[in-house]
Amino acid sequence: MTPRHPSDLRRFGYLGPRGTFTQMALDAWDGARHQEQVPFGSVDAALEALRSAEIDAAMVPIENSVEGGVSATLDALATGDPLVVIGEVLVPVTFVLCARAGMPLSSVRSVGTHSHAWAQVRTWMATHLPDAVYVPTLSTAASAAALGQPGDVMFDAGVCAPVAAANEGLEILAEDIGDNRSAVTRFVLVARPGTLPEPTGADKTTVVLFQRDDHAGGLLELLEQFAVRGVNMTRLESRPTGEAMGSYCFSIDFEGHLQDARVGETLMGLKRVCADVRFLGSYPRADGVRADARVGTADTDFDTARSWLEQLRS
Repeated sequence: MTPRHPSDLRRFGYLGPRGTFTQMALDAWDGARHQEQVPFGSVDAALEALRSAEIDAAMVPIENSVEGGVSATLDALATGDPLVVIGEVLVPVTFVLCARAGMPLSSVRSVGTHSHAWAQVRTWMATHLPDAVYVPTLSTAASAAALGQPGDVMFDAGVCAPVAAANEGLEILAEDIGDNRSAVTRFVLVARPGTLPEPTGADKTTVVLFQRDDHAGGLLELLEQFAVRGVNMTRLESRPTGEAMGSYCFSIDFEGHLQDARVGETLMGLKRVCADVRFLGSYPRADGVRADARVGTADTDFDTARSWLEQLRS
């Protein structure tokens, strides 16, 4: 299969249905708004469609500022045929409570939404609907879509993005019900391996690390590879490998690009001490924050040290 350059992407998948925060992230991606967009019922389905070349790229949630990492995405990227992240999008999270016309807030006895959304509206629910039963749905938009269709539904109201409620013609019972007004969800655009985005100086790299065995100081050995080269980690999460109880891999984001000397040295160090290193891409940071290389860890420092060693060997 011939890799495609990011600018050639024409068919984008996303965690659907229409009206999810994921589609909002995809619409915010330069070049995707006017291309074909295909919704999928789960992260796994979207990434499998990408692996089988049904789509060119997939937008999926990977991290929330309140709930942390999205396990479905972390696990799907850690297994199966390799994929790479080529970009990220940050979307502020604003929730509304919606219902069919004629349903007053006082009559709501059950609320449907995604588990991550429910976790972010618990305080509001405890205050205004303390007796309401939570009903899980595949996405926030799925709760709105169910309410927007005729027939019986398992819940009286839904928690979703304002756009999803508007798409389905639902009434808004309450606006901005999130417990954390600064909540943000991070989404990543994933593609099949090919040409990486060029380094910008404000980049991020994602890897999954697998230990050779479980032993005292094992995690420290991994972390030292970053610390001694001045590489700052922005996310570190452990995920079960599924092989046995207590068997975990580590999903890590860190500052820098594959082309940076300190990042390359870090990856080589990790390759030496890990059973496997799954490289998931280097890409521009959505917030544009540039990495601050401390003294001794800039590309020129590595070049100088390498030239000195070559002189000694000659």
